[in-house]
Amino acid sequence: MYQGENRKIVLIGTGMVGMSYAYALLNQNVCDELVLIDIDKKRAMGEAMDLNHGLAFSGSNMKISAGDYPDCANADIVCICAGVAQKPGESRTDLLLRNAQVFRSIVNPVTESGFNGLFLVATNPVDIMTRITCTLSGFNPRRVIGTGTTLDTARLRYLLGRHFGVDPRNMHAYVMGEHGDSEFVPWSLAMMASRPVLELCGQQISKQTSENKTETAAPGRTGGPDSGPISCQLQDLLAIEDEVRNAAYRIIEAKDATYYGIGMAMTRITRAIFGNENSVLTVSAMLRGEYGQNRVFTGVPAIIGSNGIARVLDLPLNAEEQKKLDESCEKLKSYYEEMRLE
Repeated sequence: MYQGENRKIVLIGTGMVGMSYAYALLNQNVCDELVLIDIDKKRAMGEAMDLNHGLAFSGSNMKISAGDYPDCANADIVCICAGVAQKPGESRTDLLLRNAQVFRSIVNPVTESGFNGLFLVATNPVDIMTRITCTLSGFNPRRVIGTGTTLDTARLRYLLGRHFGVDPRNMHAYVMGEHGDSEFVPWSLAMMASRPVLELCGQQISKQTSENKTETAAPGRTGGPDSGPISCQLQDLLAIEDEVRNAAYRIIEAKDATYYGIGMAMTRITRAIFGNENSVLTVSAMLRGEYGQNRVFTGVPAIIGSNGIARVLDLPLNAEEQKKLDESCEKLKSYYEEMRLE
C-alpha cells in the first residue's frame, strides 16, 4: 500500500513491454525510485544507464538503478513484465504453461523480501498470470492487479472516437472479460457523452459543416469531423469490436510484438494508485460474487486507488452480455484449473 512518502516501483522484466513502461514512467514523472530486475543482470544495468542519461531532459528526479529481489522489501509496487514472448499466431492462452514456471521463480523471492505493497501484472495471458501471482503470493486479491482489458478499452474508445468524430475521452465504453479471444463489449452500457451509443444506431448523426475547413475521412468512417452526417449501424459497432479483439494479433504480425500501448496502460494504472485517484479502469480483478462469478480474475471496471482495487463495479449487463461474461470466465477457470496450483 502506497504511504505517500517515496514512490518506489520495482520492475521485473526489462523486455520491450517493461521498458516501454519504464520510459513512460520517466517521461510522466510518475515515481521517485525505479529498480530494474532481470535474469539478464547486464541488460538491466544497461537499461538503467540508458534511462538515467535521459533524466536531464525529463524534468524528473527519479532514482533509477538495476537491482535484485531484496530491493522489493520497501517497494510500493512490484510490476511483473517477465515471461516468454508471444509468437506470431500464438494465442495468449498458449503461453500459459511456459509463463507459469517463470512466475514461480519470481513471486516467491519477492514475497520473501518482505514486500507488502501491490502487484501489477502485465505478462500474458494476463488474467491467468494475475491469478497465479495471487495464489503464489498469498496476497489479498485486491492487492494483485492485472492490466486486464485496460488497453483493449483504450483501443475501443479510440476507434469509437474516430468513427464518431469525438474525443475518445468522451466515449464511455468498456471491454470486459478475458484479455483475449473471449473478450467482448457490453454495448448496452456504451455512451457518447450521455447518449447511449445503441440509440445512435440506424440514425444519421448530424454534424455542422464548416465553410472553410474540410478533412479527409479516416478509415472506418463515412466522414471527417466537419464533413457532414456520420452513419452508425450495428454492424459498424461489431466491426469496431472485432478490430479491438484482433488488434494485438495484427500488431504482432506487423512488428513481432506490442509494447507501447500496454506500457502506457500500465503507467495509467500506476498513476491511479499513487494519486489515490479512485479512477475506474478495466483491470484484471478477482470476482467475489460480482456478476455471479467467484474466484476468477478477469477484465472488469474497478475503482483503483492507493490500496489497489477498492471495489469492482457490478454493472447491469443484459442477458446476452452476461452470457458472454460467464463463458469468458468459465474459459479462464478451466485454464487455471489445469495448472493444479491449489
